[in-house]
Amino acid sequence: MPRTWHLASRPDGMPTAANFALKDIADQALGDNQLRVDNRWLSVDPYMRGRMNDVKSYVPPFQVGEPMTGGAIGEVVESNLAGFEAGDLILHMAGWREGGVIGAESMPHKLPKPMLDAGISPQTFLHNLGLTGATAWFGLLKVAEAKEGETVFVSAAGGAVGSAVVQIAKAKGMTVIGSAGGADKCAWVREIGADACVDYKAGSLLKQLSAAAPKGIDVYFDNVGGDHLDAAFALARDYARFAICGMIDVYNNGKPQEMKYLVRTIPARIRMQGFIYTDYLAQMDQFYADMGELIASGKVQARETVREGIEATPDAFLGLFSGENTGKMLVKL
Repeated sequence: MPRTWHLASRPDGMPTAANFALKDIADQALGDNQLRVDNRWLSVDPYMRGRMNDVKSYVPPFQVGEPMTGGAIGEVVESNLAGFEAGDLILHMAGWREGGVIGAESMPHKLPKPMLDAGISPQTFLHNLGLTGATAWFGLLKVAEAKEGETVFVSAAGGAVGSAVVQIAKAKGMTVIGSAGGADKCAWVREIGADACVDYKAGSLLKQLSAAAPKGIDVYFDNVGGDHLDAAFALARDYARFAICGMIDVYNNGKPQEMKYLVRTIPARIRMQGFIYTDYLAQMDQFYADMGELIASGKVQARETVREGIEATPDAFLGLFSGENTGKMLVKL
């Protein structure tokens, strides 16, 4: 009988363990166009915090008392869905659980066997070849239209999306400045290719960024919001482009952001665009081809922070908001 995390209550500010409940789900008979899966890896991501609120967004909110969902890698145990058979490894959206019966609503996709045979680990499809990698690739190259020779500032560069952006930008011939919390994370960000890394825990972010980018920045990839976004406004060159991916700094406090330098949007003619990677699903073949080559060549690598067991899922999720992850946070079942 698989166990599944449910939303027990809606959080006020930072979620706590009390907002989650682990419950058994009764075994189901397999219906038409359904699969039975055993999950192997679960993804936790910052966007899931927004789904805990009862507000309209680009994905429906979790419902109190109902199972939560998210990205997962599972093995098909039994199939009544054309194109799938027992033993297939699949990417799907029925995470936060040990497994069970899923259908088309969970968007199952088989992992590409040639890539697996080439040695790419299945969980890579939850980061560099999945949602986070695609978010980084499309945000940098399609939304911000970053080009060789430009200077790119990436916030939360030690996280899953940010670290992918750093490496893609460097592979494409850009100067890259990251931000991360603490000396160890900054050292890793430089190790994966950043020309400089701002430690936001070590003094004024704006002063450090000014020293790292004395001629300003052409592109800002935002994962944080708050003072990072404002510093990017302060140092943006003319016609800078901002790709707004996330604002983890403000997800839990609900306070308005103070933007001292927002007015520079006008004289610098800054273009700022929010985006979701699903906007670009029609171009996923381009992403797989380019990102697959970057990974195969070693130009894009990953670091994983792994928690063990279904019981660890909420703690892994909450750890995203206190910087406990370097690279992608995963739960291994």
